[in-house]
Amino acid sequence: MNVTGHTRSPASIRDVAAAAGVSYQTVSRVINSHPSVKPSTRERVLAAIDELGFRRSATALALASGRTRAVTVLTANTTHYGYASILQGVEEAARAASYAVGISVLESADEAAVAAEVQRAADAGGGLIVIAYDPAGVRALEAVPVGMPVVGVVETPASPPGENRPWVWTDDREAAYEATRHLLSLGHETVHYVAIPSSTRRTSARTGGWRQALKEAGAPQPRPVQGSWGPAGGHAAGRKLAKDPAVTAVLCGNDDLALGVLRALHEAGRSVPGEVSVAGFDDAPHSAYLTPSLTTVRLDFTGLGRSAFALLHGVLEESAQVVPHPVSVPELVVRESSGPPPS
Repeated sequence: MNVTGHTRSPASIRDVAAAAGVSYQTVSRVINSHPSVKPSTRERVLAAIDELGFRRSATALALASGRTRAVTVLTANTTHYGYASILQGVEEAARAASYAVGISVLESADEAAVAAEVQRAADAGGGLIVIAYDPAGVRALEAVPVGMPVVGVVETPASPPGENRPWVWTDDREAAYEATRHLLSLGHETVHYVAIPSSTRRTSARTGGWRQALKEAGAPQPRPVQGSWGPAGGHAAGRKLAKDPAVTAVLCGNDDLALGVLRALHEAGRSVPGEVSVAGFDDAPHSAYLTPSLTTVRLDFTGLGRSAFALLHGVLEESAQVVPHPVSVPELVVRESSGPPPS
């Protein structure tokens, strides 16, 4: 704001040119990293850009390059911890690269509705990132038109995808495996599992990792209890498990389910971890502040969002080899909610 109380207009490319003593065409060449600019001139222009706080216009860049510097994220949810953190990572990485981000919410898994939403996003130009953690997201990823730049954020695939499938994922199978092994190592005969919905009809990676750890330990394999995404689903599952005195350890498909399970156990008069150990998944921010604090598996969803944009950016700019890959190594975070079974 200037001395008259009016908001100062953003610096333009001509303001930068005047401050650096060059033409606005020269400023444009510097912005677009053209090799014909002398180093001394480039330094003078960059100093003027910094001094004036000049920001490149995404529209101007699109006109200059012939490409739309924008991405659209297709997702069925914007509030659950994993989804929201992925969106945060995409936005952070896109902003740093001067890309705009739009969000298109898939309100239904109906095939026609998904196809229409995908087509609207494709018509906007740029590239697409699809969060395929649910049936709507999986259908959206399958409905993307051939030739449209797209990256999928997916559940851990059963086998490595080909290069024609630019996907990123976290290693959910390994994460569930390590969490189950931790509970078994405390002396529990087996570990019960409250599952989140899977994006496909096959066994999810989290369920697979849990089952693998039980099998290797020669432990009984109880039937998974199907939950939802939120605490209410965990509470309903926890009420069922609390009735069985043989249940001494429960792994939950996410921390919100674990929150509901903890409440149900409390209502049933079963102490945690004295009678039942509980572990979650994701390490959501509230997990460390529950009573008892929650043992969980930390996954870097924000980093996953950044990686998704980086992969798509390589496709859009034709500057990187597109190789699908898992992102980050899951980390077991042991807190108060897990302990040995009752004597």
